[in-house]
Amino acid sequence: MRFAAMMSVQGAAVVALSALLGACTVVVDDGPDYRPPRPGPAYCTAEYVPVCARRGRDRQSFANSCLARREGYRVVSEGLCRGGSGRDDGERTFCTREYAPVCASRRGNVRTFPNACEARAAHWRVVGNGPC
Repeated sequence: MRFAAMMSVQGAAVVALSALLGACTVVVDDGPDYRPPRPGPAYCTAEYVPVCARRGRDRQSFANSCLARREGYRVVSEGLCRGGSGRDDGERTFCTREYAPVCASRRGNVRTFPNACEARAAHWRVVGNGPC
């Protein structure tokens, strides 16, 4: 009889704990300009086959199409972006894959980059060490 009573108490505790955990909700607000990243390749080669890519009204040159897709851009042409709203300054930037996160800013927005080189290559200004 004692064993059955103990199992009943444990069962009630499990049910109560499940109900408590089920009631917990976490809401994450990433701000009004946040767009969830599209699934893209996690790793890209370092080959240099430049492309011009677009995300919304933003155009940017990337070293290859894999890097553009990884950042959520859609390739619109081969070669570097030219003219009008393109932000390409003609320089080719290759960054190491080291993880030394930095907080960068552009047009009032802030974003965390894996390292300062990648932030500068994307034309963002580094404003601090570590994640934003």
